[in-house]
Amino acid sequence: MNFEHYYFAAGFNSVPDELDLAVLFSGEGKPYPGHKMGPAVHDYYLIHTVLAGEGFFQCGNISQKCRSGDTFVIFPGALFSYQADDTLPWHYVWIALQGNSVAALLSDAGITKERPLLHAENVDELTSLYERTRQSFQQSPYPRLESLEASGWARLLLHKFGLSNLEVLPARPQEMPEMIDRQIDQAIRWISLQFHQQISIDQIAATLGYHRAHLSKAFKQRTGLSPKQYLLKMRMDKAKGLLEGTLSIDQVASSVGFNDALYFSKQFRKYFGIPPSEYRAALRSNN
Repeated sequence: MNFEHYYFAAGFNSVPDELDLAVLFSGEGKPYPGHKMGPAVHDYYLIHTVLAGEGFFQCGNISQKCRSGDTFVIFPGALFSYQADDTLPWHYVWIALQGNSVAALLSDAGITKERPLLHAENVDELTSLYERTRQSFQQSPYPRLESLEASGWARLLLHKFGLSNLEVLPARPQEMPEMIDRQIDQAIRWISLQFHQQISIDQIAATLGYHRAHLSKAFKQRTGLSPKQYLLKMRMDKAKGLLEGTLSIDQVASSVGFNDALYFSKQFRKYFGIPPSEYRAALRSNN
């Protein structure tokens, strides 16, 4: 091999013992023109992303010329070969993985033995994740922490692959009633814990992955109230309890999510038919 025309950098994991996903090594290279690997097989998953230049990938019945933004994945036991272009040799980064969950994680990103290639436009983001993975292995006194860090970056890398591969992912399944119930439980819990914050129904819906109208419909079917009505009820009920104490009206308003005490008083009167000051006075006179 003519090393004068070959750039290489790599990081290696000395304790790749995570059972679900572990990074064995990660690297970056600029092979010389025509440089070829294989035909060969590996007993681990090997992923390459092309940063620049061109090359040729072959695995089984799949043959493809790869350019910047293309990623190819070699599965364990698969006979493969890949070769740098003779005139414009590629520059690529790679990562090797093993673990019980790797196949499923790749499949979640739309990558299978039958479909081991994808194209991504966010090459800079991918390059950064490869580099961070490689830099995890600094031969520190804490190799298990290095391994844990590397597997985290690898999961983010697979996530980016999935986002670049959405067109081949299965359509989102129709939600089952029990799934909707769990989502509504989350919305109720969120409102119950965050009623004092400046939260919005749009924010709740977006976080749970719902359109606002869909969330409101399902929420009302479950509780008899819209999310907005439920939030107001939660705030008003909490305000009644706080008015039994020594907090000022301003402090009560702030404690239940109202920045404006006057607006709080109007909402309280509209809800209970009596201003908070009169409600407090009535409580004290009865005592």
